[in-house]
Amino acid sequence: MMKYNAVTPELIAELKNILGDRYVSTDSDKLEMYKTDEEANPKYHHLPEVVVFPENTEQVAAVVRLANKYLVPVTPRGAGTGLAGGAIPVYGGIVLVMDRLDKILEFNEEALYVVAQAGVRTSEIQKEAKKRGLLYAGDPCSSESCQIGGNVSTNAGGNKAIKYGTTRDQVYAVEVVTPEGEIVTIGSRLAKKSTGYALEQLLVGSEGTLGIITQVTLKLKPLATHSLDLLAIFKDVDQALSIPNKIVKAGITPTSMEFMDNNAIQSCARYLKIDLPYANDGGVYVIITVEGFNQDDVDQQTVIVDELCTEGGAAEVLVADEDRIWKARRNFAEAARADSLVYYAEDIVVPVDAISELMKKLPELEKKYGIATTTAAHIGDGNIHVNALKMNIPDDVWDATLNEFHKELYGFVYSLGGRLSGEHGIGSKKIKEMEMFTNPLELKIMRAIKKALDPNGILNPGKIFRSVN
Repeated sequence: MMKYNAVTPELIAELKNILGDRYVSTDSDKLEMYKTDEEANPKYHHLPEVVVFPENTEQVAAVVRLANKYLVPVTPRGAGTGLAGGAIPVYGGIVLVMDRLDKILEFNEEALYVVAQAGVRTSEIQKEAKKRGLLYAGDPCSSESCQIGGNVSTNAGGNKAIKYGTTRDQVYAVEVVTPEGEIVTIGSRLAKKSTGYALEQLLVGSEGTLGIITQVTLKLKPLATHSLDLLAIFKDVDQALSIPNKIVKAGITPTSMEFMDNNAIQSCARYLKIDLPYANDGGVYVIITVEGFNQDDVDQQTVIVDELCTEGGAAEVLVADEDRIWKARRNFAEAARADSLVYYAEDIVVPVDAISELMKKLPELEKKYGIATTTAAHIGDGNIHVNALKMNIPDDVWDATLNEFHKELYGFVYSLGGRLSGEHGIGSKKIKEMEMFTNPLELKIMRAIKKALDPNGILNPGKIFRSVN
């Protein structure tokens, strides 16, 4: 395991010389703020030794060069909305906060691209695109609070991935500070490219372990002028989960297809203090968004979807209003946290045709291990979010119970051809499971890449796999 040096007064002085006194902090209250991201369980928390707030790419690079000089780890941090511990400073050292890199540098409406610094809120890019009649298609549920650099680092998915893909599919190019403190722009604004390795795609989803993304060039699309959200309510989970393939086979590509089980519906109703249809009557939700560039097209798609859902056993098909149904879906994680401050957010992904098998397995595991769960899913792409809640389980039993639950759950997921994470990443929380379930040769290749790019092991160590140095 790599051994790092402690942050020294000499390093603090050099950091202040680069960034200014105001943007380098060792204040205990400030350090406390950066010991975790969205993770509430204190067993995962680690205090940094210093927090820095660079203003530009050159300052980020200078900080990384100092970290190599003093052999101190650096943990890049966006908005801290991650759910896998990716921004937690496992080995202390420097937390590098991207908040000040918060400018949209260029919006090109004709060529359909936007250039933004890594600290720009995703929702700001979405809103600015919409003003111009354009769409930035990346749409994680945390878009109001998350930053675009964090989205790229974790390859965030979200509600529109079924039609537009994940963040990886929105990226033309990234400006990166390498683990040795050099600055490079990789990728290009091209529709296709076969010129060596696609390094920009390697950086997307690398969780800050291979470079610090400081600027991104993103694709824009024409904004559909008409859309409609439908809520299909089912009493039978199998019937609900048969709908995605039926819709796709009918020649329709929805913008979104989301699922909520009854536990999740009730949880969100409690948290938001609202009435949700069939919450107390065993209902499960399939939320479907269709869109187009004329009303006739949307109407035609709506009729087909309505018919497919009704024929497929839906108890009722309604218009899904933003103030209740979509608000409930977007507050799924917050509702779970209100139910149980300590909970484990799963991010498993399986082939779309295997979702039903997984959903049948979950109640069995819940009963076997006495773990309460709430489940929501991007059922159009097979990404299932299961919140395992620590309710009525003693502290000294929780960890052991959760480990056994995970071992059986993940084993079943991999037997279906699935993986540990569809969009949140591995971070610091799933390292053990990553090593347990990933092909050893795959891990060997990943470690070799990390070692080649980060010889001193200073960049976001303790994420994805154990230290390779």
